[in-house]
Amino acid sequence: MGTTSTPKANASSTPTPPKVFPSVEDAKPSEEGGPIARTGFNYQDEIAVGYLLDMLEDPSILKVHCETHDDAILISQQNASAQVVAEYVQVKGSEDDKYWSVADLCVKVKGKAGSSIYETSLERDKHSEVSRFRIVTLRPVNGDLKILTYDRMASNRTGDSTKTTELIAAIEEKCKDAKSEKGNGADFWVRNCLWEERQGEEQNRQVNLLRVIKITQAEGRTLLFEQAETILQELRKKAKDAGDAKWAEGKEKKIIERSKLLEWWSARVQTLIEGASTISGGKLEGKMTAAQLPTPIIGLAKELRRDYAAISRTSKYSTSGEDETLRSKVKSTVQSLQSSLHSGELNLNGTEFHSLCLTRMEQINEGRPEGAPDRSAFLKGCMYDIADRCLLRFERSNS
Repeated sequence: MGTTSTPKANASSTPTPPKVFPSVEDAKPSEEGGPIARTGFNYQDEIAVGYLLDMLEDPSILKVHCETHDDAILISQQNASAQVVAEYVQVKGSEDDKYWSVADLCVKVKGKAGSSIYETSLERDKHSEVSRFRIVTLRPVNGDLKILTYDRMASNRTGDSTKTTELIAAIEEKCKDAKSEKGNGADFWVRNCLWEERQGEEQNRQVNLLRVIKITQAEGRTLLFEQAETILQELRKKAKDAGDAKWAEGKEKKIIERSKLLEWWSARVQTLIEGASTISGGKLEGKMTAAQLPTPIIGLAKELRRDYAAISRTSKYSTSGEDETLRSKVKSTVQSLQSSLHSGELNLNGTEFHSLCLTRMEQINEGRPEGAPDRSAFLKGCMYDIADRCLLRFERSNS
C-alpha cells in the first residue's frame, strides 16, 4: 500500500494580517518644515483662532493640532461610542488673483509626483482615525469645485450627484492612480472634503472679534470691546505658539485640548470682567509688580490713574470730544505695542516695555495742536487705567 504524501501548505493561502494604522495623536509628523519656516503666517494663525472658537462652542471638537501633520487638524467625536474623526486642514494664504480650478488643485510642484494640493491632502489618510479634509483659501473656487463649498451632508453632495461624479472624474484624470495608504482615492476625498472660501486676515480678525463677544454673551457675561480684543490677542498667541513649537519638544505644546481651553477661557474672561469693575488700582499694582517695576514708580502710576479716574468719571468731562480722541489713541497705541510684544517682534522685559509705553504716551502728547494744554498726565493715567482693567500687561504673557 503506497504512502500518501501530505500536501504542502500554499504560502499564498496564509491570510495577510490587516495593516494597523497609528493614531494621528501619536504619530510623529513626517516633516517639521512648517514650524521652522512659518514666519508671517498671520492669516493661518487667524484661521486657527477661528477653530479654537469653534471648539469652545462645539463639544464634539476635542482638540486642535497646529502645524503637525497639516496646517491644522481638528479632532472630533460626536459621542463616546462614535469613531474619532481627524480633519486635515490646508490653509492657502498666498494665491494668484484668480478663481481656484481643478487644474490648480492637481498641479504638481515642479512636476514632482504626489506634490499637488489634492495628493498631499489625500496622503494624510494614513492614521487610525476617520479622515476628513478641508481646504481654506482667500480666493473663491470656479464652478467645477463649487460643490466642495457646500456642507458635506447637503442633499446636492450626497448620493451620485452629477457635479460630484464629474469632479471625481476630472481629478482622477489629472492625478491617475493617486491613492492613500488606506487605499482611498478621489471618490473618498471629494465626498469628505470641505472647501472654505475665507477672506483676508483683517476680515477674519473682525469675524473672530464678534464671535468672542457673542460667545460671552451666550454665557451670560458681557465683555467690553477692548476686553474682547485682549482675549482674541491671547488666543492668537496660543495658536502661534503651538504652530512654532516642535513635536520633539513635547506634542502637548502643539495640541490644544478643549478641556484646557475652556478652563483658561472661563478664568480669563472672569478676570477681565472683574478688572473692569474695580476702581481700587489693585490690579495695576499687581501688573507692575509682576513686571518687576520699583515701588516708587508703582506708587506714582497709581496716583496718575486715580487722577485720570477723577477726571474721566465726572459728568463735566465725560463727554469731552478731546478726551475721547485721546483715549482712543491710547487704546490703539497700547494694543499695537502689546501685540508686538506678544508676537516676539519686541524683545523687551517688563521694565523696558513699560518705559516704551511711557515714551509713546509722551509722543502722543507732543503731537497735540499748538497752544493745546499739556495732557501727559491724562494719557499716562489712561494707560494705567487700561492696565488696571487687565487689558494691558507690561511683561510678556505665557497664557
